[in-house]
Amino acid sequence: MSPLTLRSRTTLTAVVLVALVLGTGAWVLLTTLDRQLVAASDRASRASLGQVVDQVGSDGLPSVLRSVDDDGVAQVFASDGTVLAASANITGRGPITGMAGSTDVQRRTFEGPDDQETETYRSWVVAAPTAAGDVTVVVGSSLESVHEASRRLRTLLLVGVPLAVLLLGVVVWLLVGRALGRLDRIRAEVDAIGPDQLGRRVAEHGARDEVGRLAATMNRMLGRVDGAVSRQRRLVADVSHDLQSPLAAQRLALEVALRDPGAVDAGELRSGVLGPARAMERLVDDLLVLAAADEHAPVVASSLDLDAVVLDEAARARTHTDVRIDTGRVSAGPVRANPSELRRAVRNLLDNALSYAASGVEISLATTADGVVLDVVDDGPGIPPDERGLVFERFHRGDRSRSSEVAGSGLGLAIARTAAERAGGRLDLVDDDGDRAGAHFRMVLPVLPSEP
Repeated sequence: MSPLTLRSRTTLTAVVLVALVLGTGAWVLLTTLDRQLVAASDRASRASLGQVVDQVGSDGLPSVLRSVDDDGVAQVFASDGTVLAASANITGRGPITGMAGSTDVQRRTFEGPDDQETETYRSWVVAAPTAAGDVTVVVGSSLESVHEASRRLRTLLLVGVPLAVLLLGVVVWLLVGRALGRLDRIRAEVDAIGPDQLGRRVAEHGARDEVGRLAATMNRMLGRVDGAVSRQRRLVADVSHDLQSPLAAQRLALEVALRDPGAVDAGELRSGVLGPARAMERLVDDLLVLAAADEHAPVVASSLDLDAVVLDEAARARTHTDVRIDTGRVSAGPVRANPSELRRAVRNLLDNALSYAASGVEISLATTADGVVLDVVDDGPGIPPDERGLVFERFHRGDRSRSSEVAGSGLGLAIARTAAERAGGRLDLVDDDGDRAGAHFRMVLPVLPSEP
């Protein structure tokens, strides 16, 4: 047996709960109404009893008592059973049995007159003194009107409560069906979006309810998926592009060596094979670093001096370039980070600056209230405004970096920012507002707390 649908479960739950609430409310209403009507009847009988007792005490007792309403009865009889006075509806009847001998006000229930045997009366009984001796005064009211009112209300509730529950069930069924219909349309639209249709979006009707917010959330999720797939496709394309050149260079060098081994210089062959191999190795290594960061691999951190790393990388770079590297403003910078990741970040920043510098690169390192701040500034052409938001994107390279003059895969700055973030810091491109030429990158890392 298949389980109930969400629509059926929701409707059934609403119907059962409302039926219980309405049923309980109906029972409480009937019980309360019955008690209130009986209490009102008792108050009227008690008032009439007081009037009859006053008449007995004043010796002005008429033979027909008119101090009760049409549904009530009243009777005064002596201790020997002689009826002294009675209401018009029981005139000629003997004393109401079981009532004599009462000395205090009591509430009794007794059957009505002979022609109304089915009626039940609630009465008040009291013994009243007279000159001829004590007499018994009985005043009662019929409960038939109370029962009739309860029966009518019960009949209305027996019909009205099921109708109300049924109507509620229909309304809930329709409303839930309408809401779930919108959800089903969203499901169908999302299910119809294929890998090549990630640009499609779920139709939004402007509603601010839960379904409308779900549609907006689905569209935002589709946007993120579209962006992730686009980045993955660009990654494949860029990696293929970056691997194609060194592979082609290696193949060419090997084919030349195989065609005429004696004509190929060993040094040129090594350069033609090992150089592209190193480029591919760097690319694969960079991809592994980013993959580890994407997988949130734990950071193996230790205490180190960032100034020592900066000076080491600057010394290394001076052996491969004629560009001036100024490290005169490098001071102490104690931090806690992964040494290899931080060294790679500093190297990438410095290599990026050297690739674009016209004559010099300036490096400064200082400890401030914000943390350990590393600034790397070159005097190159700078970064165009339309590319400033893309410099940290993976495989992003400006037009000049696509030329053969500038090496690199476009992953250096992305790796540098990832390393800074994994160390608890950040890496930003600083906007100098035209104060200086070139690009200005700033890395801020938390200061290593001094030991007590």
